[in-house]
Amino acid sequence: METLIEILEEIQPEIDYENCTDLIDAHRLDSLSILSLIAELEDEFDIAIPTVEIAPKNFNSAQAMWDLITRLQEEDE
Repeated sequence: METLIEILEEIQPEIDYENCTDLIDAHRLDSLSILSLIAELEDEFDIAIPTVEIAPKNFNSAQAMWDLITRLQEEDE
């Protein structure tokens, strides 16, 4: 999770990712940030994020992203 927070802070440093639960819904991350984030997550965590998983529910909070990452890693095993 710490690595995820570091990646998020590189993209948009002024957000409190530990407590924010509306990153997408409140437009805190724009589409370019999300695309960059997806690429970073795929590289860092050795996962492929399917298009169907690119939904607000999976990216509204750091915890939701972490849940997605761990689920995709488990499915890949």
